[in-house]
Amino acid sequence: MCEFGKLTAVRINAPDGAEAIVTLFGAHLVSWKSADGRQRLFCSTRSSLDGLRAIRGGMPVIFPQFGERGNGLRHGFARICQWRMTDGGQDGDDSFAQFCLDANDLPPQLALDWPFQFALDLRIGLHADTLNVCLTVRNTGLDPFPFSAALHTYYLIDRLDQASITGLQQGRLADQDQIMALQEPAALRFDGKLDRIYFQVPGPLVLRSAAHTTRLELAGFTDVVVWNPGAFDAALLADLGDQEYRHFICMEPALIEPAVLAAGAQWRSRQRIRCATVAPGVD
Repeated sequence: MCEFGKLTAVRINAPDGAEAIVTLFGAHLVSWKSADGRQRLFCSTRSSLDGLRAIRGGMPVIFPQFGERGNGLRHGFARICQWRMTDGGQDGDDSFAQFCLDANDLPPQLALDWPFQFALDLRIGLHADTLNVCLTVRNTGLDPFPFSAALHTYYLIDRLDQASITGLQQGRLADQDQIMALQEPAALRFDGKLDRIYFQVPGPLVLRSAAHTTRLELAGFTDVVVWNPGAFDAALLADLGDQEYRHFICMEPALIEPAVLAAGAQWRSRQRIRCATVAPGVD
């Protein structure tokens, strides 16, 4: 165990030098360094790290609703609850830690608002330049329940105006909750605020930023959300530093339209992230 701000956290160290830090508050991955020592995730310098509000950056776990698409807390309660570490060690190439949140862990008011029996398992493993994150939702009760889920990943980049994402072309998208069109250009680029949901994305996706690439492979998740607040909205966020919006892109695997999980059933998802250095002149 270690501390991150005022939060109790778990440090995962791989033999090759790759490293991750996960806070028990939200089972929130707040730092991931590949074996070359490079930080791969963005975390705001103004983020609250006291357990009183959600962390800005890293990889928040979104459950059981996405955004305001429901009657509960925005983005659900998983990211603001205290999780438990249930396992850890070495599994093949990966050094890993596993975390759990279930109905017994909810504060009383949240338990009243979400009267279903459930268990979430989050497994984070890493080695070299690869991060593997598996999220499992289990219905441990007698009644079915609807849910959405996402891994709201903030990627650290050099400059927003030099970044692009490929793999989204011809994907059906919604921009600010309105169905717009298909993504036509081969590469999505950024010149201001962007808030889009891409439905039924097969993957893989590639994020290019200056001299680095990040490849994202998905399983279980059907959709991808791409978000950056842009200058105007960023200025309204108290937990985001000046000009920090220029140094991250959220590219998050998601299940946007709620799925109904039957009693005794489970839903499993995974994202695999691989980082690499781009040769000069490659786009």
